[in-house]
Amino acid sequence: MPNLRKNFYLRALALAIALPASAAVHAQSPEELAKQLANPIASLISVPLQLNYDENIGPRDEGERWLLNVQPVVPFDLNQDWNLISRTILPLISQSDVTPGSGSDSGTGDIVQSLFFSPKALTEGGWTWGVGPVFLLPTGSEDRLTVDKSGLGPTAVALRQQGPWTYGALANHIWSVAGNDDRPETNATYLQPFLSYTTPTAMTFALNTESTYDWENEQWSVPLNALVTKVVRFGDQTTSIGGGVRYWVDGPNSAPEGWGFRLVFTLLFPR
Repeated sequence: MPNLRKNFYLRALALAIALPASAAVHAQSPEELAKQLANPIASLISVPLQLNYDENIGPRDEGERWLLNVQPVVPFDLNQDWNLISRTILPLISQSDVTPGSGSDSGTGDIVQSLFFSPKALTEGGWTWGVGPVFLLPTGSEDRLTVDKSGLGPTAVALRQQGPWTYGALANHIWSVAGNDDRPETNATYLQPFLSYTTPTAMTFALNTESTYDWENEQWSVPLNALVTKVVRFGDQTTSIGGGVRYWVDGPNSAPEGWGFRLVFTLLFPR
């Protein structure tokens, strides 16, 4: 692994681990925390570090990519009835040969920032939901790591937790509104249906897709993910660790093909 890629990952881990431990988190059982982590808009501060590996990228299937998503989730109390949940995705990327003759690139990708306004009370049917805006920020450090466009659109999530089961879906749509005129326009829908089962020992088995439809090129990208995670405590720090595999069901010629894997390390903190 190139030294630059290692430095990105180590800095991200060091930043997250430097945050304080949580007495409030300790007051909850590991099973309760595991179920909250299955909820994308739970009233819980978390910092997931999600490392993905994919290969067979590009027209010649010669490329590979390491992608570390730093995904802090921070809820805010607006009043006695509503929460505002901030979800940020900061990609740290190291890739090689994704296009013929491209060589290697390492750096930051474009940030996706979502804000969900969510009622604290469940619906009569037991559902949790949230809606709000999503923003695309062209923070990529290299030409091949950014779309070089600013974008915005709506996002929404709905889910139900029934016993050990959590099921629902998250979606957004982003249109580009500014940026480099020489770059293609962004007009994409993201769909993430998810299903998970949490055991009394705080182990969660999860299945989801993270599908994107590119309306400009009329093309789906569909990875199917299967993960196993477990809430554990290391001294005063509560974490969730796990991993799994994914398979690319569909995608353009430039997308990965076949199997990849994902490792997840999530830090939990008080509000």
